[in-house]
Amino acid sequence: MESRLKLSKLSTNPPVDATLYRSIVGSLRYLVNTRPDIAYVVGIVSRFMEGPTTQHMAAVKHILRYVSGTLNFGCHYRKIKDEKPQLVGYSDSDLAGDVDDRKSTTGVVYFLGPNLITWMSQKQKVVALSSCEAEYIAATTAACQGIWLNRLLAYLMKQELSSVVLKVDNKSAISLCKNPVHHDRSKHIDTRYHFIRECIESSKIAVKYVNSDDQLADMLTKSLGSVKFLEMRQKIGLRDLKKNQQD
Repeated sequence: MESRLKLSKLSTNPPVDATLYRSIVGSLRYLVNTRPDIAYVVGIVSRFMEGPTTQHMAAVKHILRYVSGTLNFGCHYRKIKDEKPQLVGYSDSDLAGDVDDRKSTTGVVYFLGPNLITWMSQKQKVVALSSCEAEYIAATTAACQGIWLNRLLAYLMKQELSSVVLKVDNKSAISLCKNPVHHDRSKHIDTRYHFIRECIESSKIAVKYVNSDDQLADMLTKSLGSVKFLEMRQKIGLRDLKKNQQD
């Protein structure tokens, strides 16, 4: 999808065949299970299943053209030599990216050692009043996922793993995560989103700052320019698998 393109349910463009639209988008949603690079844009076009227009279909066709040109791409996994690999996550959020209800989008990726193992791009359930609040909600979502993954890995590997490392690129959100005192910035936030504070206090999660240029969940929260998009695709481990086999 084009960078900075904003789609809306209130589009005045002519309607298209909704059944065909749903069929194509449904297939793309299935593809997201192996292609994190399209998770965000597929999530966006999925919001217009009820009344798709030519503008929405144009965005879907744009995704199809990209997929057609990257058919051999997928996650590249390397053998982990460390017997106790570190689980590292990245969480990010845009701010009021949905032009219809002004809700933000959460992006989460988790790596086991150097390998990407899970990803998520999801619209938040509440309207955030600031970028700090949006990032805080995203971090809590990522923390829940990280705790579950750590328990699953501990069961499979039959050993206790170290704390989950969660990297966030918003210092205000990190301060909010580590501060157990409710104040003006957090007293209105739903109680469930304060779960991350308990995780930090019990050392289940270690939240660390990461520069925005190294925020690997960035491509799951917004449309990026082509140069930045290709850079992020490379960093999260997507490769031309056919070319890799030949090499």
